Amino acid sequence: MIRPILRYGQSLLQQPAFEVSVVDEDVERLVDDMIETMHAAPGVGLAATQVGVSMRLFVIDLSVGRRVSDLIVMINPIFVEREGMQLEEEGCLSVPGFNATVVRPARAVVRGLDRSGREHTIEGRELLARALQHEMDHLDGTLFVDRLRGIKKDLIVRKIHKLRRSGRW
Repeated sequence: MIRPILRYGQSLLQQPAFEVSVVDEDVERLVDDMIETMHAAPGVGLAATQVGVSMRLFVIDLSVGRRVSDLIVMINPIFVEREGMQLEEEGCLSVPGFNATVVRPARAVVRGLDRSGREHTIEGRELLARALQHEMDHLDGTLFVDRLRGIKKDLIVRKIHKLRRSGRW
């Protein structure tokens, strides 16, 4: 089932998510819904908080549905390592229509549970490292806009407020 994606300004996006206590049928159904929602959007990553569920869970698929082997499911993820730095433009399904250059690690290692509840570790470089950090940020209540400073952030936030006032957000 495709779920609605929350947008910047909705309070759940700004709150840290809770750990998943048990990987059961409800969590598996949520994972399936998130994958379907992410692919339909289309996007390369989606956190549970973006679909209104305050759980530490995200999915990433850099192939956008073209290769099943690229699908990553992380439940209760934690960073094991982060190193280096990259500056690239990114967007977000919760901030549609806006992009900005954000500082991210060049390499990231994340450990968590897969959709079956088994522990696994993912190492990402470049785009995958950026996606891992982006989704981990969502679980901590941070959006890429929150990482911006100065005029770039002000311009995006003002445009979003204008869109909200006109009923288009």
